[in-house]
Amino acid sequence: MNRPQPNEYPIWGETYISKVDREIFEILNDQVESLPALFRRNTDKADYAYAEGKWTLKEMLGHIIDAERVFAYRITCFARNEQQHLPGFEENDYVQNARFEQRELEDLIEEFTALRKANLFLFKSLNEEELERKGIASGREINVKSILFIVGGHIIHHVSILKERYHVV
Repeated sequence: MNRPQPNEYPIWGETYISKVDREIFEILNDQVESLPALFRRNTDKADYAYAEGKWTLKEMLGHIIDAERVFAYRITCFARNEQQHLPGFEENDYVQNARFEQRELEDLIEEFTALRKANLFLFKSLNEEELERKGIASGREINVKSILFIVGGHIIHHVSILKERYHVV
């Protein structure tokens, strides 16, 4: 699948889309195994945050799960030609109100795995016409294909942070 063009997504999307360095479905499929494996190798750091006010590993994974849900909802809406504008989401508020610190890391890992596997059925069902459909989310126009690339790039972005700042292996 061809990379989305800059006129197909808001400027913030470049942070994630630019990280997609191979076929998007290879990345999305690989992440079903690689992300859970990364967290399982670092269970001893589940409640670790690298600085005051930063998320713990459990909160980071919880954020990834929340974002995956939001992005999948946007993909569903726009692929189905929804004309209503969709709200944004404030990631810090979501994490603050989610109580991820009270959850078991393994439960979060299993939740991500189930969610991504379910979302892959949706993602793989999209045809070219649906991938090009657009909608308004967070006050900005974006097409379905761009959101799909953001889903994969978002995790790449956070894995990079986990390696650099949390020193996960």
